[in-house]
Amino acid sequence: MSRIDELVERLCPDGVPYETLRTVAQISGRNIQPSAMGDATVTVYSLPAFDNNRTAERLIGSDVGSAKTALAHPTVLVAKLNPHIPRVWKLASIPNNSYSSPEFFPLVPDPNRLDLGFLYYFISTQLGKLASTVTGSTNSHKRLHREDFLGLRIPVPPLEVQHEIVKILDTFTDLEAELEAELESRRQQYAYYEEELVSRSQIGPTYRLSELESQGIISLGRGKVISKKTIAALPGDYPVYSSSGAGSGEFGRYGDYLFSDERITWSIDGGGRFFYRPPHRYSITNVSGWMTVDNDIIRTRYLYYVLTAAWHHEKFDYTRKAHPSVIRDLYHISVPPLSDQDRLVRRLDTFDALVNNLTSGLPAELNARRQQYEYYRDKLLTFKELKS
Repeated sequence: MSRIDELVERLCPDGVPYETLRTVAQISGRNIQPSAMGDATVTVYSLPAFDNNRTAERLIGSDVGSAKTALAHPTVLVAKLNPHIPRVWKLASIPNNSYSSPEFFPLVPDPNRLDLGFLYYFISTQLGKLASTVTGSTNSHKRLHREDFLGLRIPVPPLEVQHEIVKILDTFTDLEAELEAELESRRQQYAYYEEELVSRSQIGPTYRLSELESQGIISLGRGKVISKKTIAALPGDYPVYSSSGAGSGEFGRYGDYLFSDERITWSIDGGGRFFYRPPHRYSITNVSGWMTVDNDIIRTRYLYYVLTAAWHHEKFDYTRKAHPSVIRDLYHISVPPLSDQDRLVRRLDTFDALVNNLTSGLPAELNARRQQYEYYRDKLLTFKELKS
């Protein structure tokens, strides 16, 4: 019997009480205007900071730009704006003059009832349920509401049990972090190599995307509104891609499709990142753009690599978005001979597989580790409920 099994058998043999989140934690903090922060250096936890390896920004208060939520206690930050709800950030210590974006709920547990790490891991298992409760006028502006969130039911085992579970899950996440760091190092090497090869291939006259569009070489457009409700009404096997800064951007599976050809898509609301879509039946939502290419002049995959290399030098955030009207005149490319394009694609495809293929190498090992972690996390956070 494991240490946790022994603790459960000794401390809560008849089950564990389940309570609503509001009884064991509170949404804390109040909004502060930059003018009230003065010229002191402040720490800001924002959505872009989360995406930047969870590295908080250090700013002069007067440079912050908009009201932020003051933080004072160890906190779990939970994003409340769709499509950012998967972002959950544990802050075990809070420096002086710390603030979070108002797009987070700062959740502070009752330390006599709930371990911060236990709360963090449990919330991580509830992201699908939380995402299904959002409401709003458009998909990209739907929000998780305070009362729905605080009404979430959470098991509350004795703190000794919680501490032991957190130790085990912390070990998993530490191992995962080591693999992620190594993979990130490889990806940085690949990104450097990608940019070098693309730069060498970009010789001769350059053209804005709008010029290529006017010549009929490329076409640009946006997807259509496809909500979770739409997908639920017509389920199927065709992927729907939406705004994303990571992964494939898959939003769900639908019973119909918009496209079946080769395209470049990009994430309008998710940082402007480009995706290469090989021929298959799929759709994209209205927060993604699409691009088709005349392959007799520019190979689609070559253009994808060129745009991706250029994208690394751009900054799209949650105010400046990558609409077609923006990127039409933002990106400039040259058009080398097809033989040169094909040669670059072959070389970069080889490197791309080394750092991104989920069936081999470091990505496969990291994926297996994550699956193992999620299995044990869900198992460790599931308890028999104590009958009242």
